[in-house]
Amino acid sequence: MITKIDKNASRKKRHARVRSKITGTAERPRLNVFRSNKYIYAQLIDDVTGTTLVSASSLEKDFAGESTSNVEAAAKIGETIAKRATEKNVTSIVFDRGGYLYHGRVKALAEAARENGLEF
Repeated sequence: MITKIDKNASRKKRHARVRSKITGTAERPRLNVFRSNKYIYAQLIDDVTGTTLVSASSLEKDFAGESTSNVEAAAKIGETIAKRATEKNVTSIVFDRGGYLYHGRVKALAEAARENGLEF
């Protein structure tokens, strides 16, 4: 019998491999991205202290968008996370794509964050 590959387990393995190489600090936090079928989430994490500095998601009440799961929504989340980071005086970050391909919603979020002042 043919067994189906668990895509999320493969993603978690890729994410663990990437996380072994990158860490976020207070000066240069890690921008972590998680995408589900319905929403997209982003947070800036200081791995030294284990704290989340800034977060944004399409699940928030003040998120103004028609859809919460498309490329436009991801771009809005990228803008939001960049604005909140600059309010906390964070301009340089490390990008953590979370084991996902740098394509589609993840790419849109990253490019929107770059355009709004984050450097990575």
